[in-house]
Amino acid sequence: MAAAVVRSLGSTLGKNLREIRLHLCQTSAASKGARDFVEQSYVTLKRSNPEFPILIRECSGVQAQLWARYDFGKETSVSVENMSADQVAKALQTLAQSKP
Repeated sequence: MAAAVVRSLGSTLGKNLREIRLHLCQTSAASKGARDFVEQSYVTLKRSNPEFPILIRECSGVQAQLWARYDFGKETSVSVENMSADQVAKALQTLAQSKP
């Protein structure tokens, strides 16, 4: 399902967004869905949006969180702790389609 969401986003990430950041821990169980999302979907998402900044930030012990930066520096974040890769993809889709 995550792949379907990523395909549906296609090259439209830059329509409302200016940047996506995903913070995750390399080892914690709570960040497993975020790690799985990166492993399964990052390449497809980046190929569809080669000029769009998609940043993956790994830090030991950090809470898994997805950040979206919009125009004029406005940012929104969503916790993706204990989510599956599909749920992380849905959270990204929600952020990509919303306006701050």
